[in-house]
Amino acid sequence: MQSLPVPLQEEARWRWQAVGEAFAQAGLQLPDPGTQRDALAAGLALSDFAQQQAVRWPGRLADLLERGDLFAACGPDGFEQRLARLWEARFDRPVPVWADDSAASVPKDGLMEVLRAFRQREMVRIALRDLCGWADLEETLTDLSSLADVTIATALAVLYRQQAALWGVPLDRHGDAQQMVVIGLGKLGAGELNFSSDVDLLFAYARDGRTAGGDKGAIDNEAFFTRVCRDLIQVIGKPTADGFVFRVDVRLRPYGDAGPLVMSFDRMEDYYQEQGREWERYALIKARVVAGSQTDGKQLLARLRPFIFRRYLDFGAFDSLRDMKTRIAGEVRRKGLAAHVKLGPGGIREIEFFGQMFQLIRGGVDADLQVRPIRQVLSVLVRKNYIPALVGSVMDQAYVFLRRAENRLQAWADQQTHSLPREPMARLRLAAAMGFGDWESFAAQLEIHRRQVHSHFNELLASDKDQQVAGDPEKETLKQLEEIWHGAGATERARRLLSDLGYQSPSAVMHQIAGLKEDRALLTLNRTGRERLNRLLPMVLQAVGGARQPDLVLGRVFDLIRGIQRRSSYFALLLENPATLTHLVQLVGASPWIAKFLSGHPVLLDELLDPRNLYRPPLRHEMETELAQRLAAVAPEDLEYQMEVLRVFKQVNVLRVAASDITHVLPLMKVSDHLSDIAEVVIEAVVDLCFQQLAAKYGRPACSLAGGKCERGFAVIAYGKLGGLELGYQSDLDLVFLHAAEQGSTAGGTRSLDNAQFFARLGQRVLHMLTTPTGAGVLYDADMRLRPSGASGMLVSHVDGFGDYQRGDAWTWEHQALIRARAISGDPALQERFHAIRHEILTRRRDPQRLRQEVADMRRRLRQEHARRSPSRFDLKQGAGGIVDIEFIVQYLVLKHAHRYPQIVRWTDKVRLLQALSEAGVLHPETAFGLRRAYLIYRAMVHRFNLGRQPAEVDDDRFPQTRRFVGALWQRLFKQDPH
Repeated sequence: MQSLPVPLQEEARWRWQAVGEAFAQAGLQLPDPGTQRDALAAGLALSDFAQQQAVRWPGRLADLLERGDLFAACGPDGFEQRLARLWEARFDRPVPVWADDSAASVPKDGLMEVLRAFRQREMVRIALRDLCGWADLEETLTDLSSLADVTIATALAVLYRQQAALWGVPLDRHGDAQQMVVIGLGKLGAGELNFSSDVDLLFAYARDGRTAGGDKGAIDNEAFFTRVCRDLIQVIGKPTADGFVFRVDVRLRPYGDAGPLVMSFDRMEDYYQEQGREWERYALIKARVVAGSQTDGKQLLARLRPFIFRRYLDFGAFDSLRDMKTRIAGEVRRKGLAAHVKLGPGGIREIEFFGQMFQLIRGGVDADLQVRPIRQVLSVLVRKNYIPALVGSVMDQAYVFLRRAENRLQAWADQQTHSLPREPMARLRLAAAMGFGDWESFAAQLEIHRRQVHSHFNELLASDKDQQVAGDPEKETLKQLEEIWHGAGATERARRLLSDLGYQSPSAVMHQIAGLKEDRALLTLNRTGRERLNRLLPMVLQAVGGARQPDLVLGRVFDLIRGIQRRSSYFALLLENPATLTHLVQLVGASPWIAKFLSGHPVLLDELLDPRNLYRPPLRHEMETELAQRLAAVAPEDLEYQMEVLRVFKQVNVLRVAASDITHVLPLMKVSDHLSDIAEVVIEAVVDLCFQQLAAKYGRPACSLAGGKCERGFAVIAYGKLGGLELGYQSDLDLVFLHAAEQGSTAGGTRSLDNAQFFARLGQRVLHMLTTPTGAGVLYDADMRLRPSGASGMLVSHVDGFGDYQRGDAWTWEHQALIRARAISGDPALQERFHAIRHEILTRRRDPQRLRQEVADMRRRLRQEHARRSPSRFDLKQGAGGIVDIEFIVQYLVLKHAHRYPQIVRWTDKVRLLQALSEAGVLHPETAFGLRRAYLIYRAMVHRFNLGRQPAEVDDDRFPQTRRFVGALWQRLFKQDPH
């Protein structure tokens, strides 16, 4: 006990005694480690984790001592051999490899149990060897990384075969079997894992294809490997009664949390080459194959190398890394991380940045810098004379000291902590673990290391404030614009410059600039945000000057800047990507709605980085795949994150549609089709998530239709604009929920629930997920008032009750609404049943006089509710001869004639309904054409007004012939003036 400070010696004695008592109770003899006894007792006193493990599982410590594993380095294959012993004892078979079919029979809970037992044994060994001084830092970091490699590889082999048993082995188009590749990033990739570190993982496979087919059929390779990934994350990272193996972090993958869990090599390479950011280059510097096919993995890394290491001296990386450092410094200040050995000033992260900056800048032209461990990087920097030998030595010694301190902080309780303790005994333990007799001596040495690191780091990242711009006309212009922004430019000179750039009223522009500069919200920007804004504004003024209406566009861009000022990282995005600013000016110039949309959802600015995707809305099946991949990466119980993923997905795709719309890539009808597809894909996913969540808790309800079973017994019916495929950017969703529950209760869950109540809760959950505001906004506003009995009716109606209501109690206006109704999600059989009811109701014979009067009365009430604001203006929607009159004409004709021409109720959208009425002879072709033309003209105008955030009104003298045409038809049909 002499190696410990006196206050800790007593603690060491009772901890050693507790271990001895645990051995005795287990019927074991605590071996005498001889001369190493005091060191071992001290180690147990410095790690509560190791001591508690020894008390709980004395047999494991006994095994470590008897085999001599505690007193020797592991060796190249040591972890594999030790796991093999434990595996064979548990499963009576060898540890499987990826091609071993027997792995499929290994139960997942058994796999989790063995890996956790193995991890706990080896972590005790690693902690004690480190604390007792029997292993240096390199051995400790290597052992921790190798332990992660072996556990991940073993789990992957088992989980791969389990999925292969269900779906067959994944094959490419040539019939070659495909393995998964697991790439370790960060400290795992570099072989520098610390004691309680996450493992940063990236998953990939070589080629697309389909599985060979198994017990459950065949699926795409991506779906197969996504299932493997999800299982792997659970097996390795899910906490159980035995803890976890390693916490798994997959947020560094392409597209981050919103991206697919696993990608083919082609897709991954395309992503990084086309959309990869500077920080992603930084993340991939340490990438290493840790499990799966080594051959395939090395091919992937070779393909990504041109992205990571540019083939030139990439000094542009300075600004990105400086921004990363600034964010970390801001986090240190905000969260009080000065005592953080990783993120604090002079901490581990600064040493890593120091070396990796050289790698990003010079790695493409100097292959010697393409190494992973930071100590090797520092060595190369000294050898190549990129840094002085003294600097390299200072940084290396500091790194060893800080990493040892980090490991010993975490070894105390196996917790992911980097903060220096405040409690006196905890401080004394850490000092003792680092070989110091008291806290003051340790803290003084720590401060020396951190001060030196911080000094070298700051010198390396110093900005060049005096960069010369003379002689470069563009930079000279930016310099003059900077003077205008700061108010230092001479007034006449400033006006001339703004006029030369294209601004129509320089004086008004200068007034706008002054207003932005004095904006109260912007005055509260922190230093980093202010510096970014000061650099960005001259670029904005220059870019907007080339717009069609620069004075107007500048105001919109300024409003957007006000909207995103709380997240000044978006300023940095625009600074680092001038092309993004160009696209932003184009979109905002074309539509103030897009400006407002981006202000409310600034995360979408990322979409401007890839014009190819921005101006090409994905097809429906592509969206379904994308959303499934994004949601697959979210834990099934994480409702909040699921809602976030859904909202961002919707916003991204709406932006793509809007960008294609205003640049005339898409016609109006296609815009509505795409917006409707987005809504339907989202609703389908929401219903599926909510159903699965309820079924996991309550089991599944029994459902049937006319004596036949149906699978889920739930359907979503879209009315209104979504039902009629006329959805706009800000349209509400008019929805009705139907179910086909049998009498009785659910089965298969932890508790049962009345079947009808199950569907009532399902409807409530779906509404909650759609309408609840989050940080990413509302998914959709949903209007449920068209359900049977309106707001007083059941939220989810039985389909038979819905049919009875439509037959006996529904008003004529509800049948008008039914014309635009269609099933968009849910059980196929129930959707068919709804469409049968709709067909039955719409094709009923009606009293023509009564129908005409009721439709006319409803139109009169609507017109009174939406009386136009000015007699000199024409309301395109509600005005006489406008959109609603056309809609009522179509609905009236459908209800009047559908009993003779049932084919006309097939469609729900106005254009095809008019075509059907014409083909049936209800409308003369010229009349149908005139109505269609009027409707499309009005809709296009309303659409443009919506994008311009303007009311859908025009001067009263617009469209006189069209309005007279619609009015004359109204008068002929309803025998009354449309006014």
